[in-house]
Amino acid sequence: GVRVPNGDFIPANRAGLTICDATSAAFAMDLPWDKLDVTTFSWQKVLGGEAAHGMLILSPRAVQRLETYTPAWPLPKIFRMTKGGKLIDGIFAGETINTPSMLAVEDYLVSLDWAKAQGGLKGLIARADANAQAIFDFCDTHDWIANLAEVAATRSNTSVCLKFADPRITDGAGFAKAVAKRLETEGVALDIGAYRDAPAGLRIWCGGTVELADIKAMLPWLEWAFAAEISALAQAA
Repeated sequence: GVRVPNGDFIPANRAGLTICDATSAAFAMDLPWDKLDVTTFSWQKVLGGEAAHGMLILSPRAVQRLETYTPAWPLPKIFRMTKGGKLIDGIFAGETINTPSMLAVEDYLVSLDWAKAQGGLKGLIARADANAQAIFDFCDTHDWIANLAEVAATRSNTSVCLKFADPRITDGAGFAKAVAKRLETEGVALDIGAYRDAPAGLRIWCGGTVELADIKAMLPWLEWAFAAEISALAQAA
């Protein structure tokens, strides 16, 4: 549920390489490409494409490192990116080890066409920003729920994470799980519980494939589910 505000903390004259997992950021945030050397993303996340297809973007510095560094240990063929001290550029031109699903490739192309129709990158960023802001505004007007990331500049606009702040709640994990289950039972929201190893709360996806109207329609239900679970706590006391 967090992100770094920008890439200013990464030195332009860095000696090492920056590695960025942009799975939840690509097509939803303005990435500082001049500061990123190895960047990965998937077709699935923000564009809603097929899972299991990862993409790799290398900077010239990353390519130089590949061509000048030879590991002292053997690498499986699937991880080899150089041959004879040169980048195997065919990897980036469709020469895959195994043929991927062409249906999945076509689905990705359709997703890109849809993205262009939404205004391209700027349009997708605006959609994610609007979705997340609707939830942020909701938190600002309801004292029983808050953003997990307290500093606004570090809040993700795609994976929005929330925590319950009501002092009557003694079992945060159990309460959040009950709210998520109630919303799923009503067909309002699916799988919005926090990650297992994350702090107790909710995680709501706000990427560009989600309609703002759906986010706004979900929020009153969230308030209802909270009230219902608080009532259940009172009855059990």
